[in-house]
Amino acid sequence: MTQRSLAEVVGRTLTERGLTLATSESLTGGLLGATITGVPGASQYYVGGVVVYATEQKARIGGVDPAVLRKHGVISEQTAVEMVVGVQELTGADYALAASGVAGPAPQEGHQPGEVWIAVIGPRVGTMQPSPTALRFQFEGEREPVREQTVQAALRMLLDLLDPIKRD
Repeated sequence: MTQRSLAEVVGRTLTERGLTLATSESLTGGLLGATITGVPGASQYYVGGVVVYATEQKARIGGVDPAVLRKHGVISEQTAVEMVVGVQELTGADYALAASGVAGPAPQEGHQPGEVWIAVIGPRVGTMQPSPTALRFQFEGEREPVREQTVQAALRMLLDLLDPIKRD
């Protein structure tokens, strides 16, 4: 499936269920939100997101505890999890996606280009906070393909959470 068709399936599924989505992105620099909003009618389900490209912005507006950044670094499961929880709390969205990693061309914090952590979280049920899921990816290619692969993987993770049957 292409990014566009994945975004369309995600959008249709969210719309049919009356659910909302928010994003917190770093290495994609807004590409995830742009892909989602590239689908006509996205305003029915996409409430917005944050681009927390600089490390300090992950703490300031991304919801990441500075101690997590010091201990685990920007490219970590813990940072992606705190980003996804942070944006869900900030926006009140039912579902949220977050991505942090290295697009390249140079390594960052000892992590090679293409290393990406993506986190997804589902809706609260009553007073119960859902547990986020985070996965590590090692994408190949130059900067732009890494960013595009990140968007595709994030949409697939969300689609798997929403409706595993719709996955290719």
